[in-house]
Amino acid sequence: MELHVNTSSPSPPATLKSTSPVSPTYVLSSYSLLNTGETEIQPKQIPDWSNLKVIHRNTLPPRSHFHLYNTEEDALSGNVARSRAALLSGTWGFELSSGPFKGSGDFYKPEFDHTEWKLIKVPGMWQLQGFGKGPQYTNVNYPFPVNPPHVPYDDNECGRYITRFPVPDALKDSDQWRLRFEGVDAAFTVWLNGKEVGYSQGSRNPSEFDVSAFLELDSENTLCVEVYQRCDGSYIEDQDQWWLSGIFRDVWLHSFPSVRFEDYHVQTVLDDDYKDAWLTVDVKLNKADEIVSSKLLDSEGEVVFSDSYTPRENYSTFHSRVKDPEKWTAETPYLYTLVLSVGSVYVTQKVGFRRAELIDGVFCVNGKPIKIRGVNRHEHNSQSGRTVPYADLQWDLQTMKAFNINAIRTSHYINDPRLYDLADEMGFWVLDEADLECHGFGEVGGDPASYASDNPEWREAYADRAVQMVMRDKNHPSIIMWSLGNEAFYGSNHQAMYDAIKEIDKTRLIHYEGDQEAQTADIYSRMYTPVDEMIKHAEDKDWKKPFVMCEFAHAMGNGPGAVREYIEAFYKYPRLMGGFVWEWANHGLLTESKDGDQYFGYGGDFQPDEPNDGNFVMDGLCNSSHIPGPGLDEYSKAIEPIQVLGVEGNAVTIINRYDFLTLDHVRCFWELISDRQQMIGKEILIPAGVKPHTKATLVLGGLPRTLSTDTWLQLEFMVRDGSKWVTPGKVVARSEIPLTPPRSFAMLKMPSTPGRPRVQHKDGMLYVTIAKGTTFGFDTGNGTLSSLTHASKPDHNLITVPVALDFYRALTDNDRGGPHGPEWIERRVHQTRNHFSQMTITETQSGCTIIVKGRVAPPVLAWAVETTTTYTITQDHCSIRVQAKPTGLLLPSTFARFGLSFGLRDLRIVEWFGRGPGESYVDKKSAQLVNTWGWSADALFYNYEFPQDSGNRTDVRWVELRTRWGGGGEYPDRLLRARFGEHEGASFSVSPYSTRDVDECRHPHELKKRKRDDHIVRLDWYHHGLGTGSCGPATLPQYQLRTDREFDVEVLLD
Repeated sequence: MELHVNTSSPSPPATLKSTSPVSPTYVLSSYSLLNTGETEIQPKQIPDWSNLKVIHRNTLPPRSHFHLYNTEEDALSGNVARSRAALLSGTWGFELSSGPFKGSGDFYKPEFDHTEWKLIKVPGMWQLQGFGKGPQYTNVNYPFPVNPPHVPYDDNECGRYITRFPVPDALKDSDQWRLRFEGVDAAFTVWLNGKEVGYSQGSRNPSEFDVSAFLELDSENTLCVEVYQRCDGSYIEDQDQWWLSGIFRDVWLHSFPSVRFEDYHVQTVLDDDYKDAWLTVDVKLNKADEIVSSKLLDSEGEVVFSDSYTPRENYSTFHSRVKDPEKWTAETPYLYTLVLSVGSVYVTQKVGFRRAELIDGVFCVNGKPIKIRGVNRHEHNSQSGRTVPYADLQWDLQTMKAFNINAIRTSHYINDPRLYDLADEMGFWVLDEADLECHGFGEVGGDPASYASDNPEWREAYADRAVQMVMRDKNHPSIIMWSLGNEAFYGSNHQAMYDAIKEIDKTRLIHYEGDQEAQTADIYSRMYTPVDEMIKHAEDKDWKKPFVMCEFAHAMGNGPGAVREYIEAFYKYPRLMGGFVWEWANHGLLTESKDGDQYFGYGGDFQPDEPNDGNFVMDGLCNSSHIPGPGLDEYSKAIEPIQVLGVEGNAVTIINRYDFLTLDHVRCFWELISDRQQMIGKEILIPAGVKPHTKATLVLGGLPRTLSTDTWLQLEFMVRDGSKWVTPGKVVARSEIPLTPPRSFAMLKMPSTPGRPRVQHKDGMLYVTIAKGTTFGFDTGNGTLSSLTHASKPDHNLITVPVALDFYRALTDNDRGGPHGPEWIERRVHQTRNHFSQMTITETQSGCTIIVKGRVAPPVLAWAVETTTTYTITQDHCSIRVQAKPTGLLLPSTFARFGLSFGLRDLRIVEWFGRGPGESYVDKKSAQLVNTWGWSADALFYNYEFPQDSGNRTDVRWVELRTRWGGGGEYPDRLLRARFGEHEGASFSVSPYSTRDVDECRHPHELKKRKRDDHIVRLDWYHHGLGTGSCGPATLPQYQLRTDREFDVEVLLD
């Protein structure tokens, strides 16, 4: 077995708190597991990982995240490879047993033979490297028997790691050596050179040990780590994510000289006029009477001040006055660099001058109210789980920046420390959350808070996680709030966490959603509150704290719907801080089917994994590869920093929704869009100095005196010069306003070709041929439009499935989770059929009229939709008018859609005038602008990682279905065109899959195998909104397709 220690591309560390040592004793048993060769070891006393009194053993006190350097130049480089630390991550030896008392219990002894062990990557999760039972996902439920604080002894996989390393020459001249683990799930014991070093738990928190007494400087060292899948801490790590195990963040060996920094705390204190500031630095040294030097550099490297002093105690504070520093905000992330030195070592810290506070109950930064336009972000990579490469961190934050997001909640634990460095530099507001959630106690009966949150025996465990968070991350200007965890109910231990944080840091507010009345927390917080209820809270004059939606707009599958309603309320009411969409990205794990098809798996795909919560882990604005999805487009549009409020004449009113920036960095261009026409854009001047949250008027020049029907004004706002993270010309906002109404349906129906169509009866069919050579065929046995041919191929019927009235769509995640989808299934909307009762044919001088009476009804039940469908065919087109009346007992309260469905062959290209290019629904459409768009037929369907309805395009005036072989008539590529006239909300979709196939499949690769040779075309007059019913409010009333009405609609086909 060959072991490798990685010495390239290292990442930063962090530390933990020590408790009184408890030394477990083990007795070797002669019992061996049958067929496994595992030896069972029985404990004489409770092991650390099941002992609530042991959180850490022999760990060093927690500290800020920093590296020491030998020179100022090295420190300023920010390259940790030049620091006094060696990265021990790499390829390690590994053995997995089914429990801590099975397997190689003495593996840490020097004489133990590891040559037959397998290899594993560190950092990494063992379930994702082929070891153990595989990954398991639960949202709320604990995947093990609940008996707090104890976890099973037998069903608790144990991973044993070994690596060997020499101490680099550059690290030998030291006084202390520290072994640092940045993240181990869920608990672990460490041995170095056969001697036990210590124990720690708190999966997402770092742990640091003094290994000076164990380290061999002139020979190879053997590091052994035993990792336990579960520990008592697992009860408070039930965080709606995959249960994965292992050393998942980097491991470091740090070298600390005889004179050194133990810790430091940087704070900026702005005066009440937010101009000048004090820079306060608390420094903890390992010894007193040593000269400490400090230097503050601006972003260009120029010295702002330089100073030195000699503290008489190990812990000291120095204050430096800074005149009118550049202020740090998420929009203007100006960073200074503080250089500290003592003895022979240097450390640097980025500094942002800012002040976060409440002013008259409004959350403000630097004296200005801000709005949170945020997302919740779990740490996840589709192949490595919670081991997230640095490139992924960069990608996520760059993408967030590109989509107008300004805030991150680190749900539900402290993230990789490098994320905060990026947030400081790029500009994000961060709600840093403690590694704590015990949602599963709500499923086991009794008072859920009594198990842990309100249980004094758990107080130290709770407070420890708060302290770990603050001690590691306290120096980041991007962090404006601390969070006491997530969905852990509310109890006295949250007050203990609050008090512990305030002892360290009084400059930031503290958040906790479980404290519904804000008894402890500094702000009110809610999840998934409907907009109207949130507004009622905002209008309540009695509360004096701000209100944040820590989770809203659940982005599972096709959605979220009605995001804009939340955003508009945020901006209307000062004490609404904004919110964090749940969540940033899906958590699918890349896996492979028996047939070799790769796909992103979720709960239930890695059996045995009961219990599991299915695809509830696929609830992000991005897919599992972190590629933005349609929901992110919609959210980005709703939170654009520039909004167009209206137009009157040639004056356009806009509002600046930046919190700190004027609009001087932005240019604006306008253009006119109409049916198949586009007026080339021109620049429009933005007045200078438009202040945040104020309106301005833009004056259009060069507008034509007359405009055609259905003309839209579109404006595009783009960055003028750009920056490191924003390219010049980057679009930050797009808006459109209708200027003229569309052509009426009556105008479209007016005949333009003389004569009347040819009518022919043949083999139970009625054929009507119009002037362009297109023939519509009707089955006189059931009254359906079932044939469509063109003159170039008169025997080639394009219709594969007859035209039928349809009220159902493949269920979306929000349909399934809300009240409407289950009702559609219960009332059998998906099983309705068109039942023919009468067909009347009338020929006139100008054409042919066919009236079909019938009813659309499901089996079993008595409700139905009584219909009269009138086909009016002239030389130019075929008009379809549908008059419908829902009636009967147990009639569903809503329909998914109201429109026509049919199958069409030879379809290759779809062109339309309406919203695009992406999908849109009645409550998810603002990101898609009106224009003439064209896509391939197959590309219109969006492959969600859990199949569901997708690809709808709404607010459509016309859609043209085309092929490549030449359909005949005036437009040789046209198979069929549908026109809706002035009807508002008309939609179409084109899919290579049937509704039933989409409903039945659970993964895209399964659906792909059912791909049709033809396409299913849907022409809808109305569509039910999406909502966020998968976890949150159902479709808002104004977006529901109610059935307590009659319908009278029309479409024109040619």
